[in-house]
Amino acid sequence: MYDVEKIRADFPILSRQVNGKPLTYLDNGASAQKPQMVIDAITRAYAEEYSNVHRGLHYLSNLATERYETVRGTIARFLNAADENHIVMNSGTTEGINTIAYGWAMPRLQSGDEIILSVMEHHANIVPWHFLRERQGVVLKWVETAADGSLDPQAVLDAIGPKTKLIAITQCSNVLGTIVDVKTICHEARERGVAVLVDGSQGAVHMPVDVQDIGCDFYAITGHKLYGPSSSGAIYIRPERMAEMRPFMGGGDMIKEVARDQVIYNDAPMKFEAGTPGIVQMIGLGVALDYMMDIGMENIAEHEAALKDYTTERLAGLNWVNVQGQSADKAAIFSFTLEGAAHAHDISTILDKKGVAVRAGQHCAGPLMDHLGVAATCRASFGLYNTKEEVDVLVDALELAHELFA
Repeated sequence: MYDVEKIRADFPILSRQVNGKPLTYLDNGASAQKPQMVIDAITRAYAEEYSNVHRGLHYLSNLATERYETVRGTIARFLNAADENHIVMNSGTTEGINTIAYGWAMPRLQSGDEIILSVMEHHANIVPWHFLRERQGVVLKWVETAADGSLDPQAVLDAIGPKTKLIAITQCSNVLGTIVDVKTICHEARERGVAVLVDGSQGAVHMPVDVQDIGCDFYAITGHKLYGPSSSGAIYIRPERMAEMRPFMGGGDMIKEVARDQVIYNDAPMKFEAGTPGIVQMIGLGVALDYMMDIGMENIAEHEAALKDYTTERLAGLNWVNVQGQSADKAAIFSFTLEGAAHAHDISTILDKKGVAVRAGQHCAGPLMDHLGVAATCRASFGLYNTKEEVDVLVDALELAHELFA
């Protein structure tokens, strides 16, 4: 049985008050809170176990290396990768996508080659491809969502042409909550010789992920949304694609030998992990992923689906709330505006007075905002510790905002 109150007790910040009200934290899409065991692991790593990894022979270095490298296997298990060496650890999805842009796409794509994107992509899955457009003449092809915010995988596949080399697609929109059928896209694209990068920043939080079943070439995750520390994350890379890549960051750990006239690179995945990593951050991420897997990703998905349904029902009763994206297959992420002149920032400020934390703005999704025809939205995004009672608090706060701005 899913005991949400027991889970909430694991997160110390959820017991605090904001503006004299109990905190209702609905900004999980931006960054999730951390359970006590993650906080304890970080503290212990700094207070009792800290040293640099890989190159030392003393006790603390060996211990830190063991703690750090164990996380690679944890991430592989979380994503059901066939081998932990298919995992490149990094600071998060942004670094992961840039690794593919510089290490795989830049050496391979030429002027006129195409990259397909959906209009829902986060800027982290847009800007690196614009670099290739600006510097190498790569063409970006955009696929739009349907009126309800859904994305037909066939529309993505229909965009493939003879010069298409890559599809870069989110599994779950950080704005609309739309869940994309990336498995169909990946399997069909492979038949046509097109690589697929999946941005799993939101998808891996809300549902079980099996990269072998999905069939993707690249799958990026970011730790701070997965109840782990900021500056932690990883990208799964299919071994055939990893063999095609060149390193784009040089430094320690990614080499075997350096001489005046040559350099011998380390084996993958170390070849793509230059410099001193976020040791403690990654240790914390490993604990966070173990925490999620102990609860069970299927159980988390079921709990959040119930929250999604309840929130949909409650917001439907407010005919002055405009929810962006009504896809039947979506996560518990709700972006909305209020009828009238109230700006999303003003709405967010009113909700904050009631202790409700939401995000306001463009959510790093400029093309989607243009597509929707809105300047900004408020976004309430739910996590594994949120409750139906918090949905009610959100609705009460929205009613107050409506009264003030009517």
